[in-house]
Amino acid sequence: MPASVLRRLLPKPPLWVAMYHSITEADDDPYKVTVSPVRFARQLHWLGDRGLRGVSVRELLAATAEGRERGLVGLTFDDGYADFLESAVPLLRRHGFTATVYVLPGRLGGDNAWDADGPRKPLLDEDGIRRAAAAGMEIGSHGLHHVDLTDADDATLAAETRSSRELIEEITGDRVDGFCYPYGSVDARVVRAVRKAGYAYACAIDPGPLSGAYALPRIHVGEEDTSWRLTAKRFLHPLRRRRPADLVAARNDPARSVLS
Repeated sequence: MPASVLRRLLPKPPLWVAMYHSITEADDDPYKVTVSPVRFARQLHWLGDRGLRGVSVRELLAATAEGRERGLVGLTFDDGYADFLESAVPLLRRHGFTATVYVLPGRLGGDNAWDADGPRKPLLDEDGIRRAAAAGMEIGSHGLHHVDLTDADDATLAAETRSSRELIEEITGDRVDGFCYPYGSVDARVVRAVRKAGYAYACAIDPGPLSGAYALPRIHVGEEDTSWRLTAKRFLHPLRRRRPADLVAARNDPARSVLS
């Protein structure tokens, strides 16, 4: 059987979306959300050395709908820390990569007050968000205030999804396609709210049966992820997560786009 035919018959591997938070030096990191700039640079080199290119989730999903996702890795940054602009963006641009940063318009210029322990870290303000967008990065929403949406009442859920999108679009002047669930917490009710708010996709962590364009699973990448650990994660990823069914449908039917 020709290799081209065999490739079409084999199941597509799941999309690889990496989850970062803060890129800075940190002696105190109780939640394991900080990666040093030196380690981050090495991780980007690891991707490039293997012919992989880091892209925003919007670009990854658009490529997937057209069957061009081979060699692409989604890079995401939760919480919208100011160090994304200071430390991550220069390294991403050096490699010709892009990424998605999920920001909190209800905490502009504030800090990570939701973390009970660990150091306070500044968040992007309006100018920082605009500068990240101007550098070619996708800006997505992480809600307004970083609350667990599965515990939110209907009014709070609507504000955290719809209002956050409207505020970011006012800041950037661009459409906001992506949402990221705070803490990775998601259920069917929250997914419906995100769809109703007009997003094209949403990122989770391990959403299980909810996996799809509105609950994309991601791989945590931390300071301890050296070359061999990243290699292991890359190998194990197809075994741990199935490819979301709606992305497969979009791949098999070019008329149907996950971003429509």
